[in-house]
Amino acid sequence: MSTFVLIPGAGGTAWYWSRVVPLLERAGHEAVAVDLPGDDESAGLPEYTRLVLDAIGARTDVVLVAQSLGGFTAPLVCDRASIIRELVLVNAMIPMPGETPGDWWANTGWDAARESAAAAHGYSPEFDVATYFLHDVPPHVAAAGEPYQRAEANAVFESVCDFTEWPSSATRVLSGRDDRFFPVEFQRRVAKERLGLTPDVIAGGHLLALANPEGVAKYLLRG
Repeated sequence: MSTFVLIPGAGGTAWYWSRVVPLLERAGHEAVAVDLPGDDESAGLPEYTRLVLDAIGARTDVVLVAQSLGGFTAPLVCDRASIIRELVLVNAMIPMPGETPGDWWANTGWDAARESAAAAHGYSPEFDVATYFLHDVPPHVAAAGEPYQRAEANAVFESVCDFTEWPSSATRVLSGRDDRFFPVEFQRRVAKERLGLTPDVIAGGHLLALANPEGVAKYLLRG
């Protein structure tokens, strides 16, 4: 039995993983979705890292899974926990040592890549939640998630990701083919430049665990 420790993206709500957790548990594994204080202006990457480490506790054989902004917390956890067997980055921000999440956008050329993909695929370049996050999430799932949503405070975007190098743990990158927020070609470039890895791609948009939970669970269990 493996333990999957699941880090959410912006907002920090553990509910994001609610459609994947039962599938992992049904396969005989433990799944721990970590709730992070995304709306707390006093909480940055050190606090997020501590909460994930607390959730891991004394467990061994841990697969750490990070969604979107969670990609900034993941290397810090790996740096401090030697029991991470595998790291899986899902539509994730992939940091460089010493980078802040706030600097990542310009450093990676994200906005130009997003606007280029919007022009190529015929949707608005102006960001709104429906177009960029919920376009492939079933309406009943989106409605169920509304009470759990919270805005991400600025504190984490100013936090330095103070690791020195990516961990030696086996690492995989999973990208959503239909991600409009981090277009798949953009993710391929960043993963190659920063990790030397080519993402695996499955159907689904940015909120991949809500849009395609079966695909995500199957991919995680393949490791």
